Amino acid sequence: MKARALAVLIVVAGASAAAGVGYHLWSRGGGIGPGMDTLEVVERVLKAQLADVKGATRSLGEWRGSVLVVNYWATWCAPCREEIPVFVRLQERYGSRGLQFVGIAIDQPDKVAEFAREFHINYPLLLGGVEALELLRQVGNRSGVLPYTLVIDRKGNLVSREPGGLKEARLESLIQLLL
Repeated sequence: MKARALAVLIVVAGASAAAGVGYHLWSRGGGIGPGMDTLEVVERVLKAQLADVKGATRSLGEWRGSVLVVNYWATWCAPCREEIPVFVRLQERYGSRGLQFVGIAIDQPDKVAEFAREFHINYPLLLGGVEALELLRQVGNRSGVLPYTLVIDRKGNLVSREPGGLKEARLESLIQLLL
């Protein structure tokens, strides 16, 4: 009897610990919207219609079939400013192999255009308004942390959600596995 009670106690403790870890990851932006699976999240991202810096409406679905790195950012965000030169280098290095970065700026069009010139951004930049903020929440970033990056493979699978600034080695290791 004591052995059975101990086994039940271990299972309950393990389940509680797993639930705690799951809640911690979800609260840091690791979970997706209620009732949504990752395929639904990716489809919403790919179907999103956003303006580019010139005012043309674009859809992230244009880059379906590429290894897609979608980065939510802002010109005033210090970690964003640190990681964007990395994105420019990696786009240059791996673009011909099917890598496509797309930035979704939560900022004003004129500031984004100026930033793009200053940082020599070599990938598409879209402008995020209210709809982009809602999409950001739906993909798991409930607290609105910037930067926030999604990595989607060629088949449309969500491979990684990365809240906060990304280091080059981490991102490059993710990308190389997918190319």
